[in-house]
Amino acid sequence: MNIAKIMIPKISTVFLYEKDTIRQGLERFMVHGYTAVPVLNDQEQYIGSVTEGDFLRHLLACQTTDLKVQEGYRLGSIVRRDFCPALQIDADSKQVVTAMLNQNFVPIVDGRNALCGILTRKRLIEFLAQARDKKRISPASLDDFNADTHSLLPSLLPLIYN
Repeated sequence: MNIAKIMIPKISTVFLYEKDTIRQGLERFMVHGYTAVPVLNDQEQYIGSVTEGDFLRHLLACQTTDLKVQEGYRLGSIVRRDFCPALQIDADSKQVVTAMLNQNFVPIVDGRNALCGILTRKRLIEFLAQARDKKRISPASLDDFNADTHSLLPSLLPLIYN
């Protein structure tokens, strides 16, 4: 499976940095409406994800929702490094499907652990449905079709030219 073809590239992905303030994170969540977002370090490496629940636990712990006060806290203090583990860009289909059974999205990273993008359940299901539909329309692969055509061509030539 070529994950790069079906993932949402980093440029189109919402993410945060561990040095961002809690206020910045809350505002990003309010604008986009996501329930979880990947978090990166200064080297663009994926370090974990932050969820609505993480923000809620933080607000309850500091006992204020004042956004000005939230500017004093960094996302690095609430990010869950064990939540939503990433997959390498060259992961096989079994790893992808197994990860998607447990996560709504999977961060995709390169060999340096830098975020390349995310793969969502929706994108994976759409990809698998398209692959199934292509097989239903043409059960033989194009190579098999071409091979069969070439093997039949000598016997068809007399019929074509007579």
